[in-house]
Amino acid sequence: MRFARLAPPDQDRPPFFARLEGAAALVHDAPPWLGGKPTGEAVAWTDVDLACPALPTKIVCVGRNYAAHAKELGNEVPVEPLLFLKPPSSLIGPGQSIVLPPESQRVEHEAELGVVIGRRCKAVRPEEALDYVFGYTCVGDITARDLQRKDVQFTRGKGFDTFCPVGPWIETELDPAALRVRGLVNTQVRQDGATSQMIWGVPALVAYISRVMTLEPGDVIATGTPEGVGPLVSGDELVIDVVGAAAGARGIGALRVSVAARGNGASAR
Repeated sequence: MRFARLAPPDQDRPPFFARLEGAAALVHDAPPWLGGKPTGEAVAWTDVDLACPALPTKIVCVGRNYAAHAKELGNEVPVEPLLFLKPPSSLIGPGQSIVLPPESQRVEHEAELGVVIGRRCKAVRPEEALDYVFGYTCVGDITARDLQRKDVQFTRGKGFDTFCPVGPWIETELDPAALRVRGLVNTQVRQDGATSQMIWGVPALVAYISRVMTLEPGDVIATGTPEGVGPLVSGDELVIDVVGAAAGARGIGALRVSVAARGNGASAR
């Protein structure tokens, strides 16, 4: 099933969750991972109505989970998952803008598969980890690379407002080990990797993270990025596309966001 959070710009109502069935959105009374149920209302929707589908208490990211990406940045492959956090204030949704901070001269894209937790998860085993997953989405781990290198640790370089695009929706029925993750800038493919290339797959990551911190319903895990990361400049369009690795296999779809310099009318919600 496909769940979205909708914020129609022509309607005077707060954003709401819905299950998407073709051109119809079946409105729910709460986030589906918190037990939201259909209200009986069905509305038409278009891409302009899509908002960030995630409302996490935390965004847990995994660094260097693809060996080729670690190599392209001159880093060793870690011996266990390398974790860091992005704040919820970094979230944006489809059609919104990544705002380039004046503090950085090198902002880069990192396209990733996102995992949305479905129920409270603490110290689970890998073989049961997928039982705690609600679904999957596209995530951008936007990074001020110069600040990351300067600071050594990742908080500032990855934590700016608008540095975590998520969307366009959440898919609940797919195989996370059989996907392609692509990052395109102005239609040019820069990243194209398979989730089968991950050093640690989704079950191992959920289990490992849950031994460190309790994962709450709605929390997002960004599972790492394939090689090909590169710079973003004002005026770019970034597309993060997660599709089935095999022909006809189910994927997620494309998350589209723009890139703007501060003061160019860019905003986040």
